[in-house]
Amino acid sequence: MKIYTKTGDKGTTALFGGTRVPKHHIRIDSYGTVDELNSYLGLIRDQEINNHYKNVLIDIQNKLFTVGAILATDPEKAILKNGKERLNIEKIKTTDIEVLEQEMDNMNEALPPMTHFVLPGGHQTVSFCHIARCVCRRTERLASALNELEPFEANALKYLNRLSDYLFVLARKLSHDLQANEIKWIPEKM
Repeated sequence: MKIYTKTGDKGTTALFGGTRVPKHHIRIDSYGTVDELNSYLGLIRDQEINNHYKNVLIDIQNKLFTVGAILATDPEKAILKNGKERLNIEKIKTTDIEVLEQEMDNMNEALPPMTHFVLPGGHQTVSFCHIARCVCRRTERLASALNELEPFEANALKYLNRLSDYLFVLARKLSHDLQANEIKWIPEKM
């Protein structure tokens, strides 16, 4: 299989289903940002962190491929002539979202209560988490805008929303585990 096809040389690319759209199309931007997020999760997973978190991140990365496939599918060609779905993979389920919630609950039990916003940083691994959280929020904003134009499966958008929360809690937990200094943001008084 060749990596280069030359079909995108004029600034277009194909959606799943064959429809060609400009590479700057919001659908392409949406699933491209999912890919960017997935790469940052790989960077976090490559750090010296607890194996449990690495395994959770692998599961999340797999789910993000599913979200990307959902976003990459032309909604007008999502159903085949025989009535079956073109995208023949397991979709994001409510239980996938609940896993993120349970993971956050488990991590929060070991953390002091949050009383202020926290400045990103304190340790390189923690910073990678905060970058991933920000990319996840951007992904969610793009997917939300796409959903207004061409609705897609609601659980995919919910998953992205919960994932950014998970990444914030993971950053706090890794700060705790790595004994990094968590700096609170305290606004200056006028």
